[in-house]
Amino acid sequence: MNDAILVLNGGSSSLKFAVFQQRDDLHLLVRGSISSIRQRPRLHVAPTALSSGIDRSLGAGSIDIASAFEVVGSLLADRGLLRQIGKVGHRIVHGGQSFSKAAILDAETTKALHLLEPLAPIHQAINLEIVSLAARLLPDALQVGCFDTAFHARRPELAKLYGLPREFSEQGVVAYGFHGLSYSHVATKLRSRYGASAGGRVIVAHLGSGASLCAMKTGASVATTMGFSTLDGLIMSTRCGTVDPGVILYLLQDQKLSLGELSNLLYEESGLLGVSGISGDMQTLLGSSDPAAARAVDLFIYRVGREIGSLAAALGGLDTLVFTAGIGEHAPVIRQKICEAAEWLGVAVDNDLNQNDEGLVSSPQSRVDVLVIPADEEAAVAREILDV
Repeated sequence: MNDAILVLNGGSSSLKFAVFQQRDDLHLLVRGSISSIRQRPRLHVAPTALSSGIDRSLGAGSIDIASAFEVVGSLLADRGLLRQIGKVGHRIVHGGQSFSKAAILDAETTKALHLLEPLAPIHQAINLEIVSLAARLLPDALQVGCFDTAFHARRPELAKLYGLPREFSEQGVVAYGFHGLSYSHVATKLRSRYGASAGGRVIVAHLGSGASLCAMKTGASVATTMGFSTLDGLIMSTRCGTVDPGVILYLLQDQKLSLGELSNLLYEESGLLGVSGISGDMQTLLGSSDPAAARAVDLFIYRVGREIGSLAAALGGLDTLVFTAGIGEHAPVIRQKICEAAEWLGVAVDNDLNQNDEGLVSSPQSRVDVLVIPADEEAAVAREILDV
């Protein structure tokens, strides 16, 4: 039997994986991750009905994505799962203008995706390296790419355009939006809860080391805070978020930064880390008594609150607010402060319910449903593969 689907979700410092069996629905066989690849990597495997849990260190030094993949391959082989895998689904951050739905990753498609590496420099190359590794490990399995940009592809044209000469938009310099697989999973959960309305006018806050917001109507993307690249929108763990383009010109012309230095500054040295000078990790900042940590947290909340207002304007109101991803799921104090910033929209959170990591957390007086929905990009990838 080769009816199992392996899902691989690689990031700049982690590799998540899951194996699902195709039945009437998807049945989870194993799920896990290798985190902190760059420093003190750790293997975590969640317990399931057919799998015991694991939580162990992989050493004090860093490993690369190929070494992390080898650990995953060995674990799946030890559990007899490799021979059951007929399809491998890959989360790929950027699909450009050509890929608005899941695609078989043949040589031509992979070549086209490599050309998009400059648009997602800290993700795309890693995603495609994992494709190559998986193809060598499972040469008979169908390799399928699922794209973070695809969920936003059907937004109105005005939500995609920049105020640049037309030839640039025709060349692909438009707002793409990201975290689409996470938003797709949330939309599925909202349809299960509310039916076809999917919660009506919804703002989803995907708040993790990468962070963005998405405005949805009946489960479809209307607007989102990330644009041409994953640098745009909210400040993030180490990424800057939206800055005046004049700042970029100043850094190049007056500060004489090279392109490499500028890229490293915007992607790796900014955001919560840059503002605080302490850490890009939200839990670390929340636990610090340093005023610089508080300033970074306050800026994060301010920017999220301001963008909620912008997206509510695009929706013409707000019926449902959803929190997901690491910060969104596991930082009740951040959720509370964001809801306080959105109080003018009728948002009110129940302090006791808000201590939960899942479910409805709004108060009975709230005009807006506030939900916490755990992220599951792997399940979203597996569902897309069923249609290929």
